[in-house]
Amino acid sequence: MSEMDHEEEQLDQAYDARLMRRLLGYLWPYKRYVLAALALTMLGGPLVVAGPPLVKAAVDLYLLPDPAHLPQGYTLLIKQTAEQLGFGGQASGIAFIALLLLVANLAAMAVLYAEAFVLQRMGQHIMYDLRNQIFAHLQRLPLRFYDRHPTGRLMTRLTSDVEALNELFSSVVIAFFGDLTMLLYVVFWMFLVDWRLALISLLILPPLTVLTIWFRLGSRTAFRSVRLQVARINTFLHERLTGMSVVQLFNREERELQNFKDINRDYRQANINAIFYNAIFFPAVDIIAATGIALIIWYGGGQVLQGVVTLGTVIAFLQMAEMFYEPIGDMSERYNLLQSAMSASERIFQLLDEPVTIKSPEEPAPVDKVRGHIEFRHVWFAYHGEDWVLKDVSFVVHPGESVAFVGHTGAGKTTITNLLLRFYDIQRGQILLDGADIRDLELAKLRSSFSIVPQDVFLFTGDISSNIRLGNQTISDEELREAARQVNADSFISKLSGGYATDLHERGAGISVGQKQLISFARALAFDSGVLILDEATSSIDAETENLIHDAVKRVLAGRTSLVIAHRLSTVQDVDHIIVLHKGEVRECGSHQELLRQRGLYWLLYQLSLYQTPQAELAESFSV
Repeated sequence: MSEMDHEEEQLDQAYDARLMRRLLGYLWPYKRYVLAALALTMLGGPLVVAGPPLVKAAVDLYLLPDPAHLPQGYTLLIKQTAEQLGFGGQASGIAFIALLLLVANLAAMAVLYAEAFVLQRMGQHIMYDLRNQIFAHLQRLPLRFYDRHPTGRLMTRLTSDVEALNELFSSVVIAFFGDLTMLLYVVFWMFLVDWRLALISLLILPPLTVLTIWFRLGSRTAFRSVRLQVARINTFLHERLTGMSVVQLFNREERELQNFKDINRDYRQANINAIFYNAIFFPAVDIIAATGIALIIWYGGGQVLQGVVTLGTVIAFLQMAEMFYEPIGDMSERYNLLQSAMSASERIFQLLDEPVTIKSPEEPAPVDKVRGHIEFRHVWFAYHGEDWVLKDVSFVVHPGESVAFVGHTGAGKTTITNLLLRFYDIQRGQILLDGADIRDLELAKLRSSFSIVPQDVFLFTGDISSNIRLGNQTISDEELREAARQVNADSFISKLSGGYATDLHERGAGISVGQKQLISFARALAFDSGVLILDEATSSIDAETENLIHDAVKRVLAGRTSLVIAHRLSTVQDVDHIIVLHKGEVRECGSHQELLRQRGLYWLLYQLSLYQTPQAELAESFSV
């Protein structure tokens, strides 16, 4: 079992009352909807329950009137009202009661429609707010969080888990009170008509209570397991569909299909376990309900034969008993939705409670236009514990200088840029930008001071201009095209059918890797930030394309603070300074010619790259 699966299973210890109080807090902004739904529920109950008393009145007053039981209570009121309105005869009296029943049903239908509309509208508003809250929180979480949480699981939180909560708000919370109100009305009418038959009808409550407790305890764990397996299957599908080219390239189709079958089997079994409790509970409820009806027929029929109660009373009790058992069944079914929602809420709140460890200070240091003075002072950093990636790293980059970082894979080159942008926070030391500790700067201001061309270019679905501009409307169309021209991206963009309005598919599918990289260059230049970071930016560009942008990059680097990370030493020979990293430490620093004269690590790296030494020998050379 993965660490994430184990972490989710620990949520079984969550306290339901605490979760429910937190969930109900989302109702407060929409309290007017709650009040309207409750009012409609209170109004709809008597209208729905009006049927059995009216049937009793029709039987006892007009169909089988019993001289020994004179009309009284509400039946007397119905008879008097019918006579006053001119419905004094037997046929007309039955027609009057039928008309009352029709009006009550039509009114109940209108009230139930209004209640459903209000509840669904309220649920959609709450889900809108919750999705916005989750996504906003996800954007504030540090990259360390994403290092250990698969994207598929996070997507499950925003989709199926949020939808489960929609069922809670629109079909459980208010509807539960509706069912409870219905039960209270039914019980009231039962005792109003005949208290002895009412007690007989309630004899089924003890076994029904025991059955409900068993169902609650068993289904709770089953529904949590279903939610866990949904997250696992979403995670697997997201990773494999995203990496389908790798799956097909290495002929992994059969193996991945088997892996999917295993996860799918676990998901199927989790659903079967949940179905087991439903398969027992609902038939058992029907059997208990049928037993209750049988008791009413047995006892009520005997009372009719003895002349104690009327036949209309027994018929009304049979109808009211069905109305009494139906809400109990509905409440139990809604308990299923409640369990699913509670399992989803545990995971959503776990996500929302994830601390935002990297954020702006309450009183950020004032910063004008960034000049680009960067200083690392005795910086130590580790992704895990004390497994140090950077060890006592110190260097200074002056405004307008271009500095390159070189070293073997894992030396800490990209980590330096991640720390500079505060994607991670250091454990020891200081990182200064224009003399201010970056932890004292507003996060948005800090990151807007940098333009970066990453090694792994990410393009969003949309047209090319939106991928360069990234929503920054201050970048004019001319500035956008000028940035593209400087990196020679304009030539291939102009040849596309839609030019800059050409739509790109997911992750830029449809254009070459080199063209994606050129768009990334244009994006960095269009933002015109104080510091430019090139993170192995030419690693995915062929030699011809690299030659096209080489002169343009030189012009862009001139007079601008620039940090360059590259394996190709040909791309860093013209920078002002080169910093050689080895095993997380700064080993050498100087210009290209100075470092060659030292005949140290940089000289060795240059010789190995010059003669195209195999990677295995390169790694062995850097093992010291």
